[in-house]
Amino acid sequence: MAYLSMAALQLELGIEDNLSLIEHEIDLVKKRFPWVQLVVLPELCTFGPSTDLAVSLPGEVENCFREAALKNAIWLIPGSIFERRGQEVFNTAPVINPQGQVVARYRKQYPFLPYEKGVSAGDQFVVFDIPGAGRIGLIICYDMWFPETVRTLAWMGAEAIICPSLTNTIDREVELAIARSNAATNQVYFLNLNSAGRLAVGQTIFVGPDGQIIHQAGSGREIITVEMDFEHVRRVRERGLHGLCQTLKSFRDHRVEFPPYRQAQADPGAFGELGVLAVPRREPLTGPVAELKVAE
Repeated sequence: MAYLSMAALQLELGIEDNLSLIEHEIDLVKKRFPWVQLVVLPELCTFGPSTDLAVSLPGEVENCFREAALKNAIWLIPGSIFERRGQEVFNTAPVINPQGQVVARYRKQYPFLPYEKGVSAGDQFVVFDIPGAGRIGLIICYDMWFPETVRTLAWMGAEAIICPSLTNTIDREVELAIARSNAATNQVYFLNLNSAGRLAVGQTIFVGPDGQIIHQAGSGREIITVEMDFEHVRRVRERGLHGLCQTLKSFRDHRVEFPPYRQAQADPGAFGELGVLAVPRREPLTGPVAELKVAE
């Protein structure tokens, strides 16, 4: 058997320094659920969405999380932090092992443009192995809207995908559908973990490799404890979804060279007609002007 026990912390957070609160919550979850092996937190949960609070990695903030992982003997993904590297800022998620060592840092490949301004895009995919369990892939929030990111991680051997998010907009319902689709089409466990409170709308979702929703959270604080069975992932991939769709093997064996990936930079195709990536302009109201009546 290859099991991994995980706690996803959907916390009610504000747009402020949440570091001490998060450290306390990590201690609490390990005390209450001593069997937990991996703890995950949401995107930008430590300081919120301001690039003015970007920090250096490695550095003091990351060291606090390293100490928390070592103290509690857990794997830890402390959400993401704005990382300042020279003249650039990245949205970066560290991966820390139970010995307090940073084994990887994933930099968000798709900043939420045109709104997430001043943030550079990462260009590396990240997977890491948890001995005795399986291989984990890591993306951040808007990355999940691009199926190529999850498919690439599955191709790299990922059996579970962790996706910390900060969503406080009305498209959360669409993200829930995307999470389920990513899980089913790539036959992976998929965790899309969101903050709650003043920072985000909650509604974390955890989906199995057969596309079934294992848990969907509400809008408040929730400590979500789940167990991932990596043998189940391998069985679904080998035998198919309910003995039906063997998606990854079909993708492997089908000899199609997809034009968008072969020549997207040289020839954007129909996408070239879409205009620049910019915040939509306010459009003028048109049509006949009705006579306005002024209230007396």
